[in-house]
Amino acid sequence: MQQLLGEDAQNGGVSTETLTYPVGLRLANRRVVIVGAGRVTQRRIPALLAAGALIEVVAPAATPTVEGFARNGQITWTERGFDPADLEGAWYVIAATDSPQVNASVVEVAEQHRIFCVRCDDADSSSAITPATGTHAAITVAVMASSVGERDPRRSAALRDDIVTGLHDGSLQVRQRTGQAGVTLVGGGPGDADLITVAGRKALLGADVVVADRLAPQGLLGDLPAHVEVVDVAKLPRGRSAQQAEINEVIVQRALEGKRVVRLKGGDNFVFGRGFEEIQACESAGVPVTVIPGISSPLAVPALAGIPVTHRGITHEFTVISGHLPPRHPESLVDWELVARLPGTLVLMMAVDNIAAITAALLAGGQDPARPAAVVCDGSLSTQRRLISSLADLASEIAREDVRPPAIIVIGEVVGLLNGTPD
Repeated sequence: MQQLLGEDAQNGGVSTETLTYPVGLRLANRRVVIVGAGRVTQRRIPALLAAGALIEVVAPAATPTVEGFARNGQITWTERGFDPADLEGAWYVIAATDSPQVNASVVEVAEQHRIFCVRCDDADSSSAITPATGTHAAITVAVMASSVGERDPRRSAALRDDIVTGLHDGSLQVRQRTGQAGVTLVGGGPGDADLITVAGRKALLGADVVVADRLAPQGLLGDLPAHVEVVDVAKLPRGRSAQQAEINEVIVQRALEGKRVVRLKGGDNFVFGRGFEEIQACESAGVPVTVIPGISSPLAVPALAGIPVTHRGITHEFTVISGHLPPRHPESLVDWELVARLPGTLVLMMAVDNIAAITAALLAGGQDPARPAAVVCDGSLSTQRRLISSLADLASEIAREDVRPPAIIVIGEVVGLLNGTPD
């Protein structure tokens, strides 16, 4: 490192060739003096307050915000110009006036007292530099140039923003080790990995075990670290299906082993999902459980296909119905005669296999055979396709196009807004 020091550094000054040493200051209950009470001071105060610093501002005038901090007792404001005695007993000093002469004087006095000082109008003359900072999950990100001569505040701020944004939205994958063992129910959204919530992605990044079903965003699973256990509990239509009791056992057992378990489902865990059964299983076993809602497919998929479920002047209501059981099935809880009389939009989930019986019931109940209908397959995925039909022809069109789950069916006048053709 010796070869990096120039003549200025050897003489006690600051050389532009000298590397800046990064350090975090613990300022709780320590006196910090800010000379000047303008906009720069206004921006610095909140972070210093969060650090627990005892802030004294010295300035003959202040912005309304700085004055407000003083009136609230959060800082001390001395209404006069700078006096060298102001720095006695200070741990950290900021020179933030609009006078270069005053700022230079503050730096000089701080140097005499061996107090690190930031000069806001001339970093080259400062003994300290304020980095561009941001926080995420109790982590502070600080970005600054490695030397004073390379200082570029805009570049540092842009890089800070990129890092913090990446941490917030999960695109910057950092292992989250905060939190205790337990189960987190995460709704993964309609299928596209980008449509999971920020909170959901964070939970995945901190998981030890991910228990996922078939409709969970598969792209997210490929991004998990190699040490994360992925448990496949897919429920295949007309095929193999994991029993709910088995799923409950898996998530509870892994959590009791001291692991962070994410139960990842497509859509939302509580919209035709069995999320509450999983909560009950966890609570019975004394396992902590958290819920992170997901973007629900009955709303998102029609929207992605250009279909609003409500529209001014057309409908003020929509109804989401499970069609996994046909009308008049002894276990069905749907009153199809009542549904047929509803004037609003109908959104049918899991209804492909029973669509012939469902449309027959709707027509028998008085629905208009010409009422517009749409089927959206693989909503949000690259394979998404849309089929437009009338209610009377819906079942035959689904059969002709060999539509397979997952698919969402929308019936109502809002479909007519498309004025399109099958695609």
